[in-house]
Amino acid sequence: MREQSRKHAQEHVRKRPRKQARRPARHRGRTGAAAAAVGVIAMTVMGTGALAPNAAATAGPDTVQQGLNALVRSDGLPAALASVRGRDGRTRTYVAGVGDLATGSKAPRDGQVRIGSNTKTFTAVVVLQLVGEGRIGLDAPVDTYLPGLVRGQDIDGRRITVRQLLQHTSGLPNYTRYDLEPRPYRPRDLLDIALRHKADFAPGTKWEYSNTNYVLAGLIVEKVTGHTLAEEMDRRIIERLGLRHTYFPAPGDAAIREPHPHGYLREAAGEPLRDVTETDPSWSWAAGQLISTNSDLNRFFSGLLSGRLLPEAQLAEMRTTVPAPYFGRGAGYGLGLVSRPLSCGGVYWGHGGSYPGYETRGGATEHGRRAANVAVTLNPTGKAAMDHTDAVVDRALCDAAPAARHVNERDTRRRPIDPAGTRTVPGE
Repeated sequence: MREQSRKHAQEHVRKRPRKQARRPARHRGRTGAAAAAVGVIAMTVMGTGALAPNAAATAGPDTVQQGLNALVRSDGLPAALASVRGRDGRTRTYVAGVGDLATGSKAPRDGQVRIGSNTKTFTAVVVLQLVGEGRIGLDAPVDTYLPGLVRGQDIDGRRITVRQLLQHTSGLPNYTRYDLEPRPYRPRDLLDIALRHKADFAPGTKWEYSNTNYVLAGLIVEKVTGHTLAEEMDRRIIERLGLRHTYFPAPGDAAIREPHPHGYLREAAGEPLRDVTETDPSWSWAAGQLISTNSDLNRFFSGLLSGRLLPEAQLAEMRTTVPAPYFGRGAGYGLGLVSRPLSCGGVYWGHGGSYPGYETRGGATEHGRRAANVAVTLNPTGKAAMDHTDAVVDRALCDAAPAARHVNERDTRRRPIDPAGTRTVPGE
């Protein structure tokens, strides 16, 4: 999840006992010590890009592979993985670095990773599907679905709308801002942590990222449907798009099922890396619990933007944004969806995620024509490495563009927040 949540998520992992009960899982990776991390990285042989079975090779230097190599060689990341889908539907996957610093084994191509806050987009899609079905009102108060649940100091669920949850304009305090104990969590536990604190601002008056918003969105889904959030994501998104390597791990399921690179954490500059691959994911729930691959994320964002998941009206609502400099210069936040400008013109839509051991960045262009996602296996202590990761995404999407650079792809960002209500005000 993003920087503010990552700090406390890392503390949660740091406090986790060394031994933890595990459920049986296929292809479980070994957790090894990272004492020789620097030496292993220095000896790493860079990977190469490879086309999926339905794609053909292209000539010339591959800037995406060069970018991943630099993330490992210059930024000191243990591994970097990427998947790029072109306008013609062909997919190329890339890898650099090592997957396990203890053994020196290569990082698996298109391996599974914890995708953190990309989970929010999945949660928002389920909510908006229910809006399209007339079962949830986007501008209805939270109390309509969870009566009396959301109360606290300057916090009242009768004055917070579903839209404000999805767009981070509710003012609810972020539960990951506070220390999390090393134990399993129920969604209500996470909400209770937040409600012990005063509201950050009055609903609809500001934008501020808060994982608490998506815990509530998930609770609304479960109340309205009578099913778990995981079941609804499976039926409505994962099965529909054929995301064969994406799943919502159960509380206590600390392993990653399929081939995956190990994830690492450095708690402070100069300290050794710690392997934090296996951890109970329940502290992140609807805000960040999913596991997936770069290629599945490309399928998801392409399918979403091409209209395969939402009716036109709900997709338009999702893409109506407010300024969100938290995500970088020129970024806008819609309903669980982030727009970012491309260096070659236009924008791309995605989210990104920070989770202990893993960072993911990427998205798709207008109508899902092109998509790219990059994952790295360390939460950097500085900003430069993630700027470089974002640059690889930008390069991949721009290199995949036709000669006429998607000049008609426009964003609805830079909409000011309307203090009097929940909708955004038409901008320029």
